[in-house]
Amino acid sequence: MLVTLHAPYVDTSAADLSLTIGGPERPALHVRELTLPGGPTLRLRLLGASHQVICGALTETVACLPGRPPHLPGTLHDDAAGYRFTATVLRPDDHGLRARVAALRAALADDPYALVGVFPGDLDAVTALSVRPDPPAGTVAWRTWHAYPQTNELVLTETVVAL
Repeated sequence: MLVTLHAPYVDTSAADLSLTIGGPERPALHVRELTLPGGPTLRLRLLGASHQVICGALTETVACLPGRPPHLPGTLHDDAAGYRFTATVLRPDDHGLRARVAALRAALADDPYALVGVFPGDLDAVTALSVRPDPPAGTVAWRTWHAYPQTNELVLTETVVAL
């Protein structure tokens, strides 16, 4: 699902993002609730240039949070909780960001398990979430993309949660 967000794009960069597990639901610009066949219900939430996913009792937030120092780990594995998170920051050359965002928007536009938010003023200012259709057995998984054209950054995250 592709939505145009009617909120100003927050001028930030990947360096300002942090990962929070737990915590309250944040005000969302758009929410998509998905009930997976034989699996849990997930809420994909666009918070602006950030996201929140709620999967059962788990709340994952990747955002610039006031009063919280930025910290986006490359990996976080909590085997006891069955939670795995990875993040990568790309800085494509030349027009690489524009090409990647265009391909992403095209790939996810009709995906019934995706939510893509495009901010007014820059078609490359995108936050996207997509539930993986083929997670490892006994898990649910999602990917996210945060495109920051003003800093030429594309933040990719992937989360896998044991059911």
